[in-house]
Amino acid sequence: MTNLALLLWAAIPPLLFLGYYYYRVAFAPALPRLLLFFIAGAISGGVALGLEWLAEIAFNSIVNWQQIQRSLLGAALRQIIEIGPIEEGCKLIAVIIPTIYLQRRYRLRSSSILLFTIAVALGFTAEENWVYFYYGTASFLDRSIGTLVHAMFSAPWGYALGIYLAASLRINRRRKLILAAFINSVICHALVNVLSIAWRYSAPVNFLSYGLFPFLVWMFWRLEQLLRRVQNQHPIILISGHTPQHRAWQRGLIVFALILGGNAIFGLFLLARILSPLRWSQLLYPEIWQFILSRFLLNFCFAIVAWFIYLYLRNSLVKPLCNSALNSAYLCVKQFRI
Repeated sequence: MTNLALLLWAAIPPLLFLGYYYYRVAFAPALPRLLLFFIAGAISGGVALGLEWLAEIAFNSIVNWQQIQRSLLGAALRQIIEIGPIEEGCKLIAVIIPTIYLQRRYRLRSSSILLFTIAVALGFTAEENWVYFYYGTASFLDRSIGTLVHAMFSAPWGYALGIYLAASLRINRRRKLILAAFINSVICHALVNVLSIAWRYSAPVNFLSYGLFPFLVWMFWRLEQLLRRVQNQHPIILISGHTPQHRAWQRGLIVFALILGGNAIFGLFLLARILSPLRWSQLLYPEIWQFILSRFLLNFCFAIVAWFIYLYLRNSLVKPLCNSALNSAYLCVKQFRI
């Protein structure tokens, strides 16, 4: 495959997501400006790769860094002190520098700054995709699944940065919120990478990989909630219980729905990975069709149960609000009759 084809495979999925979020955000900045942030994100990906290479050399000169990484704990240590801070730091700088320049000429909205963060993260993903494809270390399916992951990593500090820079009065407490959000992003970045490699180890450690997709679903939910906040839209509330027992029950349902929904996506991803080496003619074999149908229906049932739990939690908030409105209306009518 030519370098141009690899570049297209690497860049098209992130660009499609960039277009999706561009149309999702009201009063979004101009698309050419977002593309510049996308390019800045790709450049920051190359810088991060170089810094990680230098960090590997520096750590190997002090300790046997390669030996330490053979255990899951050592791999987690590498993610939390090297990969997470470097990659999130490079993306943060790629957002801050052009944003400060633009802010001198325009009054930026917090939604625009969060959109800049998403654009940089998607550009970072495109550069990372190209590296994986060029060296043949990941398939197109694997990288397509993870297209939005870097945007989900950076959403907390992108939101905090947008709230701080867009405010007319900048409070020191909001500046500290950026640091806390950045640490949150680093921890989530490291945790996702650790969960994604946990399957390489022996049991019971490899069972941690089943927590990857539920955690990704939760991070996607968080990104959506932050996007609603910066556009002054009401967040979607799922925990509305009036008693501690009711709230605990709803939190348990949320965790259960994440487990079911996340692993339903995981199951479909594994199914696609199993079928990807087969030829089109082999997919027509009866035993292959039976295997595909059984796996698809099983994961589809898990997804449906998770969706019904979500609808139940949404409706559990609507009912108390309706009852409260009806009670208020009844009291008004009663007072009017008196």
